[in-house]
Amino acid sequence: MRFFNKLLYSFLVLLGVVILVFVLFQGFGDPSRLVMGQTGDASTRENIRRDLHLDKPKWKQLVFYLNDISPIAIHSATDIKNKELRGYFVGGQTKIGIKIPYLRKSYQSRREVGAVIMEALPGTIMLATAAMLLATMVGITLGVIAAIYKGTWIDAGAIFTSILGISAPSFFMAIAIAYLFGFVLNEYTGLHMTGSWFDLDTSTGRPYLTPANLILPAITLGIRPLAIIAQLTRASLLDVMEQDYIRTAVAKGLPKRIVIWKHALRNALNPVITAITGWFAELLAGAFFVEYIFGWKGLGKLTVDALEKLDFPVVMGAVLVSACFFVVVNFLADMLYGWVDPRARL
Repeated sequence: MRFFNKLLYSFLVLLGVVILVFVLFQGFGDPSRLVMGQTGDASTRENIRRDLHLDKPKWKQLVFYLNDISPIAIHSATDIKNKELRGYFVGGQTKIGIKIPYLRKSYQSRREVGAVIMEALPGTIMLATAAMLLATMVGITLGVIAAIYKGTWIDAGAIFTSILGISAPSFFMAIAIAYLFGFVLNEYTGLHMTGSWFDLDTSTGRPYLTPANLILPAITLGIRPLAIIAQLTRASLLDVMEQDYIRTAVAKGLPKRIVIWKHALRNALNPVITAITGWFAELLAGAFFVEYIFGWKGLGKLTVDALEKLDFPVVMGAVLVSACFFVVVNFLADMLYGWVDPRARL
């Protein structure tokens, strides 16, 4: 029952995001002007409006949009052909089927938004994963060390460092780290201020991986979650260490290392998991500044570039994909709680 309740809640959240995105980017104004650009006569504009269903009432436009992005939808045979929908359909002239969501076409390039996003998505996933792995491993380690040495200079130093990490804005840290390690210390680090996860060979024109470009943006993106994870781990572990079963384990003569890492830490991880999953979803959805400053080709940079060009279908598609990541990651986190802490199953 808990599984289906969470599933229903996730669906309702996504539905709310879809409606909000539609209202913000298509509920006002006339997108046909953006499609045809500065030139175009009245008949061209009417054709575009008809093709995009802009001649219909707003509520019908929303229904058509929901039908386009839904994996289970009803389409005419003409729509399936013109939109090049991919999936399995049954029926006559009007068909029902399961398909890959259709995010419509870019106003600028006329390419399918789904294809454009899929080109940028690997970069964002790679960056967010690297940043979160760094933040998780270093953050939990620092939190445990701070809890073990509570009240010492080590504890004070860890707290002070984490406060600095939480306070520092991402865009400022991105600029500072890019300038310091990518420009001033470039001779020693060998790193660049900007660059993506692949580059083109000047002689062959073929792409090749450049993993070194991942280091600086991953560190920048991981600073704030690292600081929060460290503080949460410290606070939660100190609370668990006061529990009776931990005192019993210590009284039985178990080594302190086993008590902390095997017994105490596992039961202290629930709030930490909440932070890790929440931040991972946020990094997937909101690495805009870091990607833009470092020139990292991902979903964030794609969205900023599309906003500059008023390419709303790309922006809408990117926001929806980000929202899906956020909802899915949080749904999986809820399911993970029961495995980490059996008390959560109740």
